[in-house]
Amino acid sequence: MSTPSGPARISRRAWLAAVAAGPALAVCGTPAEAQLDRLFKGLGGGSDLSDAKIGSGLKEALQVGTEKAVLQTGSADGFFANQAIKILMPSELRTFERGLRTVGYGPQIDEFVLSMNRAAERAAPQAKEIFWGAIGDMTFDDARKIWSGPDNAATMFFKDKTTSRLTTAFSPIVDGALGEVGVTRQYKELVGRFEQIPFMQMQSFDLTRYVTGKGLDGLFHVVAEQEKQIRTNPAARTTELLRDVFGK
Repeated sequence: MSTPSGPARISRRAWLAAVAAGPALAVCGTPAEAQLDRLFKGLGGGSDLSDAKIGSGLKEALQVGTEKAVLQTGSADGFFANQAIKILMPSELRTFERGLRTVGYGPQIDEFVLSMNRAAERAAPQAKEIFWGAIGDMTFDDARKIWSGPDNAATMFFKDKTTSRLTTAFSPIVDGALGEVGVTRQYKELVGRFEQIPFMQMQSFDLTRYVTGKGLDGLFHVVAEQEKQIRTNPAARTTELLRDVFGK
């Protein structure tokens, strides 16, 4: 990981100082550290929270929220049983779906949908390390915007910083899972059945890309839910540090 530079970027040493216990920020040795010190003093709003505690609370909140989101989406039925993020038949294939259900292939379609969700659930655990890497790369401006932003400010930060890396990490896992559980074979068989219906033809469709995209959409949806909980619901602040920082 490269060392941050520039007036708006927190150095690795400054970030570690911000999240460490104790009054380390009272004496700042670099302009970046002094800037971070002023930021966290401002975030404290005159409360008796130390600058280090505020910095630690921000980091812990992001780690807690993303870890819960990954655990939730990466478990059995994490996608399939959650109607808000369940992966359904692509809109481009709705005619395909209706046609096959009409001729008695409803159970096969249902199994196909289940398998797409299972592939997303298999890929979800890869997100934790990528999210936590983004937390470590946060800049001064990132921290300020997240702290003072709306209930989904951290989610939008993660979406901006991690989508490309998550897509790269998810795609081969989704592709392998689709092959392993026979989804690709199922899909080809269903396409063959569909094309036996008079006047019905299928265009090519990238199944791996679709499931990967929907998997990331679902993951970010759950991250946003977790972030809002920590910001607004005292019961979601599961540690003393989170209660101190977000309960002010």
